[in-house]
Amino acid sequence: MTEAPEEQEESLFEAPPMAEQERMVEAILFATAEPITTRELEARMPHGCDAAEALVYLRKRYEGRGVQVMKVGDAWAIRTAADLGFLMQKETVETRKLSRAAIETLAIIAYHQPVTRAEIEEIRGVSVSRGTVDQLLELEWIRFGRRKMTPGRPVTFVVTQSFLDHFGLENARDLPGLKELRAAGLLENRPPPGTLPGPETDVEDESEEGQSELFED
Repeated sequence: MTEAPEEQEESLFEAPPMAEQERMVEAILFATAEPITTRELEARMPHGCDAAEALVYLRKRYEGRGVQVMKVGDAWAIRTAADLGFLMQKETVETRKLSRAAIETLAIIAYHQPVTRAEIEEIRGVSVSRGTVDQLLELEWIRFGRRKMTPGRPVTFVVTQSFLDHFGLENARDLPGLKELRAAGLLENRPPPGTLPGPETDVEDESEEGQSELFED
């Protein structure tokens, strides 16, 4: 007679079947963004549950599936299978408009490479800000070239493979002519510093004639 109350008390705290505990752990992991420990799992489950054992069965059930039960430190989480991680990546195209100064600086480097900052400023007729050069370097359209063998050994700039690839060019020789650049608004119709305004053709011919020497191998 005295054992009956104890048996009744034990039945009140009887743990759910392991299959049900497995479902509970699965539900908690799906609903929790951050990894959760077995102790935290058991705190949410009915008295007497064994979260660690339930995890063993659940982990085995998810083997080879698109998502897996993974141990993260001392905690557990449901995560995308490692070999399918590439499906979760999303590529976005960010449109960035170059400033007028950046366009002109890029054009000068492309046509006069290797060219120093001082030479760029002389051609443009205005100083080149550090931000303009940094923007082109960040885009990986220009890079540092060899230092020039002149007093001070100034660094030069040249266009990169990324620049050629972006514009569909095989090499710098495939760059459009000055007329095309001016028509596209990439260069202004102004004579080089230190020269007198003359016929349009004279300025272009002189520039294009010197261009072949700039790109000699």
